[in-house]
Amino acid sequence: VQLQASGGGLVQAGGSLRLSCAASGRTASINVIGWYRQAPGKRREMVALVRSNGLTPYSDSVKGRFTISRDTAKNTVYLQMNSLKPEDTAVYYCYAEVIEALINDYWGQGTQLTVSS
Repeated sequence: VQLQASGGGLVQAGGSLRLSCAASGRTASINVIGWYRQAPGKRREMVALVRSNGLTPYSDSVKGRFTISRDTAKNTVYLQMNSLKPEDTAVYYCYAEVIEALINDYWGQGTQLTVSS
């Protein structure tokens, strides 16, 4: 599975942005897909995921502001980010858990989001 993330950029606090992640390859084997982020000097953290059972867990820090969605026909997952805060500044990584012979994790290349105050 290959993951291509896009949509990052510079936005003012309070603004909105949408990230996209296009998956290719063995997409039918994707069990979980979504977004993680990593700010400078911090650990990578889960932002939002879409599970194959339809559940969409979110980080408490983004609940009510971010919305994850998946277009299975386009093999694309989106992260709509509203009411952005400077603390949302990070590199955002697309992630997929794929069930193959083993359960494998796949990562996209990351896209930078910078929120200015």
